[in-house]
Amino acid sequence: MAKYRKKPVVIEAFQLTLQSRWDNSEWPNWAHKAWNTDGEGGLWPDPDNPPNPKQKSADDLCIGTKEGVMHCPIGWWIIKGIVGEIYSCAPDIFEATYEKVDD
Repeated sequence: MAKYRKKPVVIEAFQLTLQSRWDNSEWPNWAHKAWNTDGEGGLWPDPDNPPNPKQKSADDLCIGTKEGVMHCPIGWWIIKGIVGEIYSCAPDIFEATYEKVDD
């Protein structure tokens, strides 16, 4: 069986924390553009996972991808890929796959 190594790529990402979810001033421009956009490339509150009855919107988010809707729980990373696609990644996978680079 042939083996393959993942090509080195640089992506943009930010971690969805409870604070960044509700105070999105630290979000990158591409996330602001995706906010409340339906379908592929969109980012919106997860209506199936409300935090508690007092809040009108969910803590977790949904991301529209080519493969369908991905969920992004608090603590996960939101990534903008090499062709501009947006997707979520679990913290342990992100840590194992990516390392921070200088700007």
